[in-house]
Amino acid sequence: MKNPKPYSIHQNKLNIIKLRKVIRDLPPFCAEYFRGIEPHTSILTRINYGYDLRLFFNYLTERVMEFRGKKPQDLKIEDLRKIEAVHLEMFLEYITLYNRSSDKQGGDISNNESGKARKLSAIRSCFSHFYKKGYLDRNITELVDIPKIHEKAIIRLDVDEVAKLLDLVENGDGLTDTQKRYHKYTKKRDLALLTLFLGTGIRISECVGLNITDFDFNNNGFKVTRKGGNQEFLYFGDEVREALESYLKERKQIRPLPGHEDSLFLSLQRRRLSHRAIQNLVKKYARIISPLKKISPHKLRSTYGTTLYRETGDIYLVADVLGHKDVNTTRKHYAAISDDKRRMAARAVKLRDD
Repeated sequence: MKNPKPYSIHQNKLNIIKLRKVIRDLPPFCAEYFRGIEPHTSILTRINYGYDLRLFFNYLTERVMEFRGKKPQDLKIEDLRKIEAVHLEMFLEYITLYNRSSDKQGGDISNNESGKARKLSAIRSCFSHFYKKGYLDRNITELVDIPKIHEKAIIRLDVDEVAKLLDLVENGDGLTDTQKRYHKYTKKRDLALLTLFLGTGIRISECVGLNITDFDFNNNGFKVTRKGGNQEFLYFGDEVREALESYLKERKQIRPLPGHEDSLFLSLQRRRLSHRAIQNLVKKYARIISPLKKISPHKLRSTYGTTLYRETGDIYLVADVLGHKDVNTTRKHYAAISDDKRRMAARAVKLRDD
């Protein structure tokens, strides 16, 4: 159980290559920073930090007078000492709405409070590293406040919407004629995938990496590779088991392309179902049964967490099953007062005696 599956190894190699490519776009001293944070961060965290730092250093060299005429790769550690709090504040204002004309995708990009907070956290992490190492005599990022993040309502499916979603996958009602032509080939796969999301609360990244050999139907359980590469054993109920077994009978008749032989969920091209394909699959069905809610795989995870907490009242169990390292994260999302309790509170207060 300690050794990751080949898919995880392959994906990790791709991520390492991706990170090294991003680092080449950054000032040379950033390579030391990424080596320093490697022991306590995941590869995906470092990649995202790389993207955010690339955006920041591009902004400095393109729009801040003190750094114009240079490329990010020309910056030296001494240049960090020239950066002031006002430059960070200007950057945060800039990324509220900016044009990515130099990017292949192009177009306008906007950032809300959470997006700005994430980018500032990446810059803070970088400056903190060099401050601790003695390269900087002050950490000016501490002078800039993290943008206040406004709480958003947790979006999830209601009990009746879950039933409607699974019914839709089974009968195909509401799908377009084009979608129905493919639905007969993907129905069992889609039902197994959505049932697994709703019945176990796994992350989309965990779902993508699932292999047939990860499952033990004698114990109704399966191995999953969590964030950070740790592996855990999760369990599922009879509804999930039935959907998986039905799909696997069909799956055994498919001859996957080389390299995808053990993949649990396959595309019609007989490859491992990708992250984007799973997102599109969920959205396709969810927008029919709940058009006003933007349901994603993560929202199905939220649906599972809410249902589990409602049934057990055990926030620590919910945190453990969902793989949260901090129970406060779980409590924030799932231990809020439900609408049912709010209605109960409204009925409990009598303004006049009958």
